[in-house]
Amino acid sequence: MKILNINASSNRQSSISSTYANKLINRIKEVEVDTTVVNRHTTYSDLPFLNEEMLASLFVKGERTDEQKKVLEISQQLVEELLEADTIVIASPIYNFSVPASLKAYFDLVARAGLTFQYTENGPVGLLKNKKAYVVVSSGGTEIDSEIDFAGRYIQHFLGFIGISDVEMIKLDQLMFDAETKQETAQKQISQITKQLQTI
Repeated sequence: MKILNINASSNRQSSISSTYANKLINRIKEVEVDTTVVNRHTTYSDLPFLNEEMLASLFVKGERTDEQKKVLEISQQLVEELLEADTIVIASPIYNFSVPASLKAYFDLVARAGLTFQYTENGPVGLLKNKKAYVVVSSGGTEIDSEIDFAGRYIQHFLGFIGISDVEMIKLDQLMFDAETKQETAQKQISQITKQLQTI
């Protein structure tokens, strides 16, 4: 099994979402002995925001020039990491009701027509089939799936857009109010995930 661990937290020392994503990965590795992990930290990978030069390279008609290919090198690398992964683990805090800017930048870079999705007569269709995603989301006060949650629902929607429909959320929300219960629930969910893996 190949796991792509996408970490979007700016907190390197005590991130709850990162901590529980690592717990999840460690448990999967205990069950799936032949497992490799690729770590992609969106905050500390110097990911660029889309600019005019990148947009021109993305939507070029015909063959791309060497210069345009170079502009898209980081995008291509990120897409290849996704394509090679069997399981995707996303660790994301909620910052001001939404995802960190670096995770949005990451999504913009991997949304590639012809690679991760394609346009059809019936609209866009995701191309990343037969992949499992776990999304570990943490928040201080925002409730996941509530009207003010523009993070958890957005991540699920984007994953579906690129073809990943098998998505399991691990919610560590509203930690300012009942952190202990939330963490116990998340830990229990992680244990249940490994039991599911053992029966496959």
